[in-house]
Amino acid sequence: MAAADRLSQELGLSATSSAILARRGHRDPEEARRFLRADDRHDPSAFAGMEVACRLILDHVERGSRIVVHGDYDVDGVCSTAIVVRALRALGADPGWRLPNRAEEGYGLTPGTVERLAGDGAELVITTDCGITSAAEVELLKARGIDVVVTDHHRASSELPGCPVVHPALDGYPFPDLCAAGVAHKVAEALYLRAGRDPRGADDDMDLVGLATVADLVPMAGENRRLVREGLVAMARTRKPGLRALLKISGAERSSITEHALGFRLAPRLNAAGRIGRPDAALELLLTEDPARAERVADELDLLNRERRDVETRILFAAEAARSEQADQPAYVLAGDGWHPGVIGIVASRMVERHHRPCVLVALFEGGGRGSGRSISPYDLHAGLTACAPHLRRYGGHRMAAGLEIDRDRIDGFRAAFVAHAAAALSPEDLVPVQRVDALVPGSALGLDLAEELEGLGPFGPGNPRPTLLVPGARVGAVAGMGEEGQHARFTVTSGGARARAVAFRTSARELTDGGSDAPQDVAVTLEANEWNGAVEPRLVLRSLAPTRAGPCTVMGEEPEFWPAVARHLDGELFEPGPQPRPGGGRHRALRDRRDAGIAGVAGELLSSGEPVMLVCADVPRRRAGVEALIAGLTGSGEASRPPALVSWAALARDPALAVPFAHLVAIDPPPLSHGVDLLVSAAGVLGPPGFAHLAWGRPEAEFALAVARAELDCRDTLAALYRGLRGHGRVAGEELERLLTGGEAHPRPAASCARLLLVLVELGVIRLDRSERERLSCEVVEAPRTELERSPTYRAVRGRLLAVEDYLENHAVPAGGGPDRSTPPRKVAALPGAAPPATDAPVPAVAVVA
Repeated sequence: MAAADRLSQELGLSATSSAILARRGHRDPEEARRFLRADDRHDPSAFAGMEVACRLILDHVERGSRIVVHGDYDVDGVCSTAIVVRALRALGADPGWRLPNRAEEGYGLTPGTVERLAGDGAELVITTDCGITSAAEVELLKARGIDVVVTDHHRASSELPGCPVVHPALDGYPFPDLCAAGVAHKVAEALYLRAGRDPRGADDDMDLVGLATVADLVPMAGENRRLVREGLVAMARTRKPGLRALLKISGAERSSITEHALGFRLAPRLNAAGRIGRPDAALELLLTEDPARAERVADELDLLNRERRDVETRILFAAEAARSEQADQPAYVLAGDGWHPGVIGIVASRMVERHHRPCVLVALFEGGGRGSGRSISPYDLHAGLTACAPHLRRYGGHRMAAGLEIDRDRIDGFRAAFVAHAAAALSPEDLVPVQRVDALVPGSALGLDLAEELEGLGPFGPGNPRPTLLVPGARVGAVAGMGEEGQHARFTVTSGGARARAVAFRTSARELTDGGSDAPQDVAVTLEANEWNGAVEPRLVLRSLAPTRAGPCTVMGEEPEFWPAVARHLDGELFEPGPQPRPGGGRHRALRDRRDAGIAGVAGELLSSGEPVMLVCADVPRRRAGVEALIAGLTGSGEASRPPALVSWAALARDPALAVPFAHLVAIDPPPLSHGVDLLVSAAGVLGPPGFAHLAWGRPEAEFALAVARAELDCRDTLAALYRGLRGHGRVAGEELERLLTGGEAHPRPAASCARLLLVLVELGVIRLDRSERERLSCEVVEAPRTELERSPTYRAVRGRLLAVEDYLENHAVPAGGGPDRSTPPRKVAALPGAAPPATDAPVPAVAVVA
């Protein structure tokens, strides 16, 4: 939490964004600045194989050789092929290209491909997005007198191709996670440099680089963040007729292009060419300069994408039926005749989403099958296939996604070996889906300011997902169906008096309202700035929903025995003690004003940090149930590593050292007087950093504190009732006297209030108090003339205290305007009289008298 606070102060970010950065490992302010700038750039010469590869390519360009670029049928393969083809054209070459047919040829270089390339007269073959596992095929090409340059990013096999290789994870490049289009972009830069051209010419294809980087699901870190951020800008300004037509047919607004639009609108249509039709159509779209032709091809790809969705639905139903026989297994291998090999990868992803198991789907045909697998984060799919290699013809890919070819009669053996490997690698806990939460927030924070600030953490993708926010103890309402068939839902989330609009994709209104309960929910959402009909508003997108469950808290400082406490107050301590020696030797906590931000979000955010938290309230018995509901689900779900402590202002005033072990003191209710804030800042830890003091109350909490104060200090009616009760009993002692003093209700009066009542009656001469038995007081009524309460010094002191408390809680406890802007960094309190300044060497005011 200290790291997040430092980020907030130095970078000017909200507490929420700072906490997210810190939890994602960006704890140092300078490193966080670099992450937010997203401007990592590395010299293409850092590839060890780049120099020899460019020399060979440019030699063939100068000789006018027949150059063929061999790519892949997915978005990354098509885009990287287009980038290299466009670069070669700019250098004066007239290259050809080749993309394999997924259904007929499968992935990458094959012996059949070698024969076709040789027959076409190729003199140089440049692979993009393939080739690193094709050592044998490269040797076949070389044997036919064809030079080869491999540019790839997939995981290599034990034998590397015997030719120039440009690969980010093998060539000593500073960033190993480029996609194939990123590698192609670096090759284009290096070619321009070596040819004496401006390397910035390669930036003309930044739109393709950004599109492929998003579509290929590579880590959204390091240089990839710059490539996507620049790619989004380039896409909005693109002059390529094919991309302009694709944007139009997909309904993506050029003025507000996001990585979501790249991944879910443009990429599926380009992928559809390789999945259902001919991959050359996608490449033609990216290379054409004819707007009319671009529109026709874009229409073709849109139709193919619709067909792909229909095929996907049919295979998904069949895969679910096949899964029923393997439902209890830690991984699935599902095979079927007639399954389209271009769609099984998408269906495998759907199965993983539904069942949280690694899944391989195999499309069977005469003599064999072609498979595609997807995984969950704890399981290395490529390692699993490597362990099962004896059952496979060939395979390739990476940790989360891979492809394979297999003989029909090997399916059962492969399934058994793959499931056994997964069972050994995965624990039962790995197979339970977990919703990761980046920050806990109050409902009042879910505004446009925070939505726009969170966008600054993008671009989002693997390794940097869009932040998930947890709104604890919220209420879901106004649920309605959305979409043509009601397959989505819209609803509202209400928390802390604030209400926000939300949507749930692929979740119906019926699913959201199952159970029909109006009970509080822990709502996990993403927050985005949504543009609709020219207006921009914050929108929540549901990630998960769970009923709020009661959680534990530790009560501290409550006086365990009633009569000793009464005796202490009778001996002269009308109210809680005044200035005390400060624990921490004069140090003090940093004060953070988060009033009216919602105690659920503020307390929840701090609890999720795992650091010790103490909550300070006006009255423990009245607050305990609400606090345990507030922290519900946090400790139980693992978001909070320890339960908070709960203490009253009165108990903390009696013993400020109670706060020493806690990094965070959170005032969920205001103190009865302004100087009570000094108690928070002065109760620092003895060892280590002194910690933080957070003001988290709002108007409802101030009203609650006022009600508590009046119950304890407005004693006129209480005195009359007590006197009447005593008169009817003669001499009263023990449990009967305790019942009369405390009121015998669900929330009894505290010992301090009871002592003040006795003192008033004694001072007025209407009762006689016997304290001869130390642990058991007794009293009896004394006949006395009628008198005024104001004759009692104790009554006048209590009345004066009540007036002061009412003035503070009604007029000063809550800042005008409802509290600070939650989108800005936590601010120092200036409006609270007596608040300690956060400067380290500033004097700390004495601890105030707190009732």
